[in-house]
Amino acid sequence: MENRTINDYFEIVAFFNSGMNPPIYFALFLLIYLVGLLGNIIIIICVITNVRLHTPMYIFLSNLSTVDMMFTSSTLPKLMDILLTRNNSISYVECITQVWFYMFAVCTEDMLLSFMAYDRYVAICKPLYYHMIMSKRNYIFFLMGIWMFTLVNALFVILTLYPIDICHSNKIYHFFCEIKSLGRLLCANTKLNFIILTEVMAFGLFLFLLNLTSYIKIISVVLRIPSTTGRKKAFSTCTSHLTVMSMFYVAVMGMYLNPSSEQLEEQDLVFSVLFMAVTPMLNPIIYSLRNTEVRSTIKLMISIK
Repeated sequence: MENRTINDYFEIVAFFNSGMNPPIYFALFLLIYLVGLLGNIIIIICVITNVRLHTPMYIFLSNLSTVDMMFTSSTLPKLMDILLTRNNSISYVECITQVWFYMFAVCTEDMLLSFMAYDRYVAICKPLYYHMIMSKRNYIFFLMGIWMFTLVNALFVILTLYPIDICHSNKIYHFFCEIKSLGRLLCANTKLNFIILTEVMAFGLFLFLLNLTSYIKIISVVLRIPSTTGRKKAFSTCTSHLTVMSMFYVAVMGMYLNPSSEQLEEQDLVFSVLFMAVTPMLNPIIYSLRNTEVRSTIKLMISIK
């Protein structure tokens, strides 16, 4: 098949040719999208309105909620449109836009989770230096650096791939234009494979090892606390973040550390649904259930209304 040009389109085939009734999928993803959107908006409002939550941990959390909404809003509405209208085509520009938002969001979330782990490390292992290390000036600088760096990184990935020459079928076995699935269609995907490997090593494996190191040190310090109550209190400040971080890394590494092959497409799809739809929905729920300050703010908001 001859190379395709910038004016062509792709077809999103995941969930499209399934024997299951499309309206059921539509209703399921609509529920996931709305619950996740509402939960993350509530988290952001809680952080903004409650002065007690104007601390690095909650500021990072509100940014994480923003990224989660970006995740779902850049992919699920298009998927629901496909399921509702049965028109599964997506233009070249729309596809590249999804790839950019995807790379931007996944790298931003990864770095935010890493800085949240570092915040917990400093709070527990170096409490006397916490206000100096995580001062308002410093964490704002960290946040600006994260957003700017990941924005430029996503732009670099897109410019490196441009133009995209397609030699195989234009059917993407996924529910959005995911970069690994898109790579299976390229005439020569050596450059793309190198980009994916570099991104996984830099944003995935390297940051995962940093987070793992932080939590090993946190656990070692907490276990030396003589009081059982003190240990439980220290662990309670980390369990929410540790749960969210575990779900994120299990999904991402399960998808991108596997070799690219058609046999793994269904497995990739499951992992993508997990961290692109389910995880952003569960994150605010996990933080709300495990965090007393967030729960108190939500109850206060409800009582005011």
